[in-house]
Amino acid sequence: MLVRVNGPDQPGILAGLLDHLARGGAGVDDIEQITIRNMLNLTLVVRVPPGKDILRNLLLFGWEAKVDIDFEMVDDVPSSRPRGLVVTVLGSDVEPAELATLATTISQAGGNVVRIVRLARQPVMAYEFVVAGDDPTKLRDALLAAAQPMRCDVAVHTEGLGRRATRLIVMDVDSTLIQDEVIELLAAEAGHVDQVRAITDRAMAGELDFAESLSERVALLAGLDRAAVRRARTSMRLTPGAEVFTSTLRKLGYRSAIVSGGFTEFTDQLRDQLGIDHAFANRLEWDADGRLTGRIAGPVVDRAAKADLLRQVAGAEGVPLDQVVAVGDGANDLDMLNAAGLGIAFNAKPVVADAADTTVTVPYLDAILFVLGVRSEDITQP
Repeated sequence: MLVRVNGPDQPGILAGLLDHLARGGAGVDDIEQITIRNMLNLTLVVRVPPGKDILRNLLLFGWEAKVDIDFEMVDDVPSSRPRGLVVTVLGSDVEPAELATLATTISQAGGNVVRIVRLARQPVMAYEFVVAGDDPTKLRDALLAAAQPMRCDVAVHTEGLGRRATRLIVMDVDSTLIQDEVIELLAAEAGHVDQVRAITDRAMAGELDFAESLSERVALLAGLDRAAVRRARTSMRLTPGAEVFTSTLRKLGYRSAIVSGGFTEFTDQLRDQLGIDHAFANRLEWDADGRLTGRIAGPVVDRAAKADLLRQVAGAEGVPLDQVVAVGDGANDLDMLNAAGLGIAFNAKPVVADAADTTVTVPYLDAILFVLGVRSEDITQP
């Protein structure tokens, strides 16, 4: 028997209902409860022993508790359901028309919405759909196609226990963890910001080989002293939500890493400031007088190296690659995003957004938490 309870929520309803079922000798096979705006929606699948009449007592309980109770005979409830998809919708404002489009797409692709939960209102609106269907690939493709013209972001990934396991989050730095390109901050000190910015834009759009472009840009920094580097480092601006994002990752027990095509003079400070577990970047070469030579010391952290470092950290942390989340914005991040179980393009260049598993276009780094299924009440303020 399916028992549905609806009405104003108050303490003791669930306890009282279960007590009546227990005294009537009934068993409970399934139970779900949700409360929205202090209105209770409680559903139970109940086994009623032969010869027992529990309906009268339940109806009396409902009258006393000022809730509506109705009943329906149902067939056996399956012990499990097929693994489905988790669809996260987020944006500065998510309109009913956009949710309707997603619901229609799910239905037309042979899926069924099992559960909808609002994850957050601030800094963005975020909803999570759990969707069941016989063909997850068809569902995923249909949802991503439907999301293209929307003003909100739609992330689609597989439901399962892995979403609750310890994860490794690997982030790019420039224009991801911070709002700046650190080489441009240094170039401003050297008086070559326009030249460096032009080369950076072409490299991030995939038009130039990263290692070659980096060599050209670093050469323009020759002669800068340590004071100039400190001034540039002081100019770094964290992306909104960066501190909330990293503090919440620590609370959840997730491991974190930054892998940058920038420089250790910047990433080491970010690691210490934000409590990040691992940091990798290029090393600038200094001469005996404490000035930059205009060269890189050691191997270049390029597109391939970023992916290799992601695998290296995952191995050291004992985290399977399908539990790794990579976040980046430029062509230099493509291999890293592809190597991770979930690659997120954060306010990314078009070539990256097209290749990533999902995109986030709102300007808040902590919005990524909602893609991971974190609710606003579980987010930690720094």
